[in-house]
Amino acid sequence: MDLTIQRRFVTPMAGESVQDIAARALPGEPLDSAVDQIRSWNLHIFAMRKPAGLILGSDVVFVEPPRR
Repeated sequence: MDLTIQRRFVTPMAGESVQDIAARALPGEPLDSAVDQIRSWNLHIFAMRKPAGLILGSDVVFVEPPRR
């Protein structure tokens, strides 16, 4: 059985914000665009958590869109 290709992801470093993650994981993108993309790919963090956008060191933060 072949392994499936998985989405790229990162785990946050201590004290990292979504802006820090965007700059680290998507360095070729304008920061605002990279932050918006990360937010849209990680609704489990940015829509469901209280307070919204709270990033924990145990989070899996996807840095590319879902695969089809």
